[in-house]
Amino acid sequence: MINNGDTSSSSYIVKRSKDLANISRSLDEEDLVGVDKNRDKLEQWLLSDDLERSVIALLGMGGLGKTSLAANVYRKHREKFQCHAWVSISQTYSTEHVLRNIIKELSRDKVSVLSNTAAMDITCLEETLRKFLEQQKYLIILDDVWTPEAFDDLSRVLINNKKGSRLMITTREGDVAALASQGHTLILKPLPEDKAWDLFCRKAFPRDTNHECPAELYPLSEQIVSKCKGLPLVIVLVGSLLRVREKTVEEWRRIHAQLSWELINNSRLDHIRNVLHLSFIYLPTHLKCCFLHCSLFSEDYCFKRKQLIRLWTAEGFIEERGESTLEEVAEGYLKELIDRNMLELVKRNSFGRMKEFKMHDILRELALDLCQKNCFGVTYEDKHGRSFERNGRRLVLHKQKKDIQQSFSSVRRLRTFVMLDDSMVTFTLLPLLCKESRYMTVLELSGLLIENIPDAIGDLFNLRHLGLRDSKLKMLPSSVEKLSNLLTLDLLRSDVHELPSGIVKLKKLRHLFVEKRINTDLRGIKCFGGVHVPNGLGNLTNLQTLQALVAHDESIRHLRQLRQLRSLRLLDVKGSYCGRISESLVQMQCLSHLDVNASDENEVLSLNAPLPNLQTLRLGGRLAEGALDASPLFQAAGRQNLHVLNLYWSQLREDPLPSLSRLSNLTHLEFTRAYSGEQLSFLTGWFPKLKILYLIDLPNLNWLEIQQGAMASLERLYFVNLSSMMVVPAGIEFLMPLQSLGFFEITSDFFWLLDQCSAILGTQWRYTLGD
Repeated sequence: MINNGDTSSSSYIVKRSKDLANISRSLDEEDLVGVDKNRDKLEQWLLSDDLERSVIALLGMGGLGKTSLAANVYRKHREKFQCHAWVSISQTYSTEHVLRNIIKELSRDKVSVLSNTAAMDITCLEETLRKFLEQQKYLIILDDVWTPEAFDDLSRVLINNKKGSRLMITTREGDVAALASQGHTLILKPLPEDKAWDLFCRKAFPRDTNHECPAELYPLSEQIVSKCKGLPLVIVLVGSLLRVREKTVEEWRRIHAQLSWELINNSRLDHIRNVLHLSFIYLPTHLKCCFLHCSLFSEDYCFKRKQLIRLWTAEGFIEERGESTLEEVAEGYLKELIDRNMLELVKRNSFGRMKEFKMHDILRELALDLCQKNCFGVTYEDKHGRSFERNGRRLVLHKQKKDIQQSFSSVRRLRTFVMLDDSMVTFTLLPLLCKESRYMTVLELSGLLIENIPDAIGDLFNLRHLGLRDSKLKMLPSSVEKLSNLLTLDLLRSDVHELPSGIVKLKKLRHLFVEKRINTDLRGIKCFGGVHVPNGLGNLTNLQTLQALVAHDESIRHLRQLRQLRSLRLLDVKGSYCGRISESLVQMQCLSHLDVNASDENEVLSLNAPLPNLQTLRLGGRLAEGALDASPLFQAAGRQNLHVLNLYWSQLREDPLPSLSRLSNLTHLEFTRAYSGEQLSFLTGWFPKLKILYLIDLPNLNWLEIQQGAMASLERLYFVNLSSMMVVPAGIEFLMPLQSLGFFEITSDFFWLLDQCSAILGTQWRYTLGD
């Protein structure tokens, strides 16, 4: 149980600074490096001639210097306003208290206004403040605002008096920053390497005239600065710590080795711990476990959205909310952690959905300390020769060279076991866990060269997640039918071709991955191999993901009962199945990802199911002429959610672009042997949101036209094996500059044309020559 402060109430704490010197004690003014552009922007907003009251927001994680930058600008320009106030807001407060302090701050030299404020109720305070502000050009800073409600409670009193007044808020929360006036949000980011180095040297070598780092300490200093990840507050405190140490290589090497420990334990770093720890203390209770869970993974580990959501769901971290699925709620949790700057968003997919994440190293070190103190979980790496702590309920193994039994004297209390080292010796791993860890909930062993699973796996009655992706497993034991609580069974890219008959008894199963990649370049008609699910597939009514099902009469007959599916991949589909598949798809109104592969290149796929929530559609197989206009899958009226379309082996003879151009929200379009014609034309206004375009294996294509205004948002363009293309695409200059441009498997003659083409001159592009 983790209890570091409950934020379920709507109360906050307001702390009024006694003097401005206390406002930015985190960073001194001399520590504000690399902020010139941000400061200029703030000053521009603050001092503009606009008489409307504007709200300015500074957004960023703890330690980036939001408060220091705001204080710097506040000191410099506060006297240009008729009255001004600085109020720091934290989590538990009474509205009366904060209003009273704002009045005191605003009217320091106007004693008459202060009379009897202590006796005023909230209505009187609001009225007093509102009247006071009516005729004043004011500047008010609300520092460290955590929720929109905290701002809303005040904004109705901090009126727009048409006198050029300004409100500035600093926050770690994206939904608070969203309350700023349009275009008035400043997002602070970590310092670039050169600025981080300058700041570090300024703090670590203050007595040197030029703050120069001694040559012998340079390599270690670079590594230490890298560890600070550009956070000004962390750099300042670590630099200050090093300032009083001996300037020897031996001493600095020891400090570098122990820096992670120092961040947790050294009293000189109490303030950084307090600053960053605040972000955790004030997390809502439902997010704390999710945040701590992320810290158990290795430094710089890149989380995938779907992977993380499945793990959180299996752990029991996700609360049920109305009619939303657990996965939808979990995605909301993830977004909340990103908005709070507790996780860093690394990558979005083509249509803007969160895809990959990391945890800042410094936050991770602090979170690991909390994990240990709360017996939440531990990490393990055998390089120090230590044994696994027995009180850990969750164990994430980063590196394991020895046999597991040599390192772990007891795993009886384990509830979660995640292995990140795919080179680990596995002979005794599963037998040990199945025998000793009877209450295991999450077992994630993806990448390990596991060939067999003991029958005792069925004794793990509480198991909710079994991950064996990229393993050498060929068969599941029949005892898996006893895993009645299993939510995820991940056998993706294993050697399993058939599931035991009892698999259909797992009625809580939500995600089933059983698929093997056959064609590694993903360009053949048969790229994947699926699995035959035994009779009774319709019993798995909670399935959200089914990847991949080999289509046959029995499985198609039961498919219509899987109405909760969000993601479905069907393999070996015959044209004669399409009618029944379409009838089943109509029942899946929540389906967002559909992938259908024909059994061979001559089978015609004719699917006629309206799927209003479909976001990704991949069709592999021949399409009948006119299908793009006739099938509800492609009709624009119901396809406003469709963002990704992959057509391969479609063998279309007519130009597909006029029909597909109605899909105005497409962000990713891919043709692989989809078109046998000679010309394609992208007309003005078509595909306005398209970001990624692949044209692959179109052997007859010899002319490509791109009109000005077509694909106005394109970022990445790739041509692969267009053997008849002997002319540079007309109008390609209208797409410049692109983030990525590639011409692959091209002829030497076509390469020469590209090399001489002025339309792409100055643009970096990649190429490979064909055979």
